[in-house]
Amino acid sequence: MDIGFIGLGVMGRPMAEHLIDAGHMLHLSRVREASQHLVTKGGTAAAHAKAVAEASDIIILMLPDTPDVEAVLFGENGVASGMSADKLVIDMSSISPVATKNFAKRIEALGCDYLDAPVSGGEVGAKAASLTIMAGGKEAAFERAMPLFEKMGKNITLVGGVGDGQTAKVANQIIVGLTIEAVSEALLFAKRAGADPAKVRAALMGGFAASRILEVHGDRMVKETFDPGFRIRLHRKDLTLAVDAARALDLSLPNTAATQQLMNAAIANGDGERDHSALIRTLELLAGGPR
Repeated sequence: MDIGFIGLGVMGRPMAEHLIDAGHMLHLSRVREASQHLVTKGGTAAAHAKAVAEASDIIILMLPDTPDVEAVLFGENGVASGMSADKLVIDMSSISPVATKNFAKRIEALGCDYLDAPVSGGEVGAKAASLTIMAGGKEAAFERAMPLFEKMGKNITLVGGVGDGQTAKVANQIIVGLTIEAVSEALLFAKRAGADPAKVRAALMGGFAASRILEVHGDRMVKETFDPGFRIRLHRKDLTLAVDAARALDLSLPNTAATQQLMNAAIANGDGERDHSALIRTLELLAGGPR
């Protein structure tokens, strides 16, 4: 298939590369030095999002935030201006469920289909093509997209209608964020109590506290290796979506709100571009700094 791919960041680059490796022709927007190898492998660099849409049957977006998706879809030389009947837009970004429903209506009014299909698994999952993909939209559109999803992920679920994929992703980010905070507290406690955090983590991995986050991010915390991964700045964005949605629903999410505030502090302290496992640094500051 002719596939458009817009958003060649840390996650988007390996996702696009898997599709090229599978034999698809990729039309790429925003090709920079870090993604030039995709052109070398056979992808085509397009002048703008409109050109990507004109050349493609399916257009995939992998962008940082809601305003970025809106601008790429509906801004000058945006995707919408290059759409024709029966094309499919798949937004794999993590953005507002409410905005997603509005974007879908506008694309569907052009005679096209729309899926929201945010992912979980981070850079590691993107490189390994093992992402969890949470989709929302029509079943026929989902089935059309499945051959592409299977080249990028392993656990692929049609959650429900448009917007439900984004709702699932927000729920995912609540769990991930709060678990990172819990692991941070546990390992900081172990360190300040005089135990070896690495050995405590190893012991916990054999018990009921074991988790993928304790395994991967706990190791990052012990080794203090905080290259992203998934940036605190972007995870704060996802928790802000959760807090804003909770307010609209008159729903209390107290620990989500507290973790969002810790991420605000992390960003204020200059850690916004570090991996979200670096949240432990903020808790260390609250405890008087590293020792």
